[in-house]
Amino acid sequence: MALLDHLKELRNRLFKAAIAVVLGTVVGFVVYQPFLTALIKPIRDLNKHEGRQATLNFDGVASSFDLLIQVSVFLGLILASPVWLYQLWAFIVPGLHKKERRIALSFVAAAVPLFVGGVALAWLVLPNAVRVLTDFTPAGGSNFISAQIYLSFVLRLLLAFGIAFLLPVVLVGLNLAGLVKGAQLLKSWRITVFLVCLFAAMAAPGADATSMFYLAVPMLVLFFTAIGLCLLNDRRRERRALKVAAETEAGADLGTPGSELGNL
Repeated sequence: MALLDHLKELRNRLFKAAIAVVLGTVVGFVVYQPFLTALIKPIRDLNKHEGRQATLNFDGVASSFDLLIQVSVFLGLILASPVWLYQLWAFIVPGLHKKERRIALSFVAAAVPLFVGGVALAWLVLPNAVRVLTDFTPAGGSNFISAQIYLSFVLRLLLAFGIAFLLPVVLVGLNLAGLVKGAQLLKSWRITVFLVCLFAAMAAPGADATSMFYLAVPMLVLFFTAIGLCLLNDRRRERRALKVAAETEAGADLGTPGSELGNL
């Protein structure tokens, strides 16, 4: 397609994704209260089981309303993830071959559970992260936690895990598009491990090693699985290229005698 057609398609994809996020936000608004109750459960557990003084505070007149909007939008992003992930890949896959397009669409189906799985794993890590970070409170001190700061901490943790679990899918998609070779990724596995650990250290919102560990280990497993799939796809692509080359060469050999007879 021409550049203008690509821009029009991108606009349509973004519009559909935005509509899905808006509808998901409406649903998030409805389930806001039970979700917020589960969100602040780690803080309540500190008071019940750890015997600490921890309170969630709203330090402004509109803070509770801002919290409502941010949580609802975040829930909308999660609920609409099947739609906006599909729109993202639907914009990419037209440049692939028919067979590669079917493989890419299968990874679209894998992207949704991976994203949700990353968010779910972050949800399991959240209580440990809150407990470890509040352990640094001096004896006799109390934790008066701002609702906005706590919300930012939780959303960064959930989104970091969800997006991190999507990166291997993007890696395989780039391989399907012929932009990345599996052998290149395998040769640079040391750099990959370093970058994954660096990303986990930066993406984990807390200073604790627990959340970094829970993020880095699944990412490494997914990355090396993606590298294996890239290697398999490269071998399949090479076999197909050799077959086409052999057929072309055989056709040229068969065409030579006929051309000589024609000249006679």
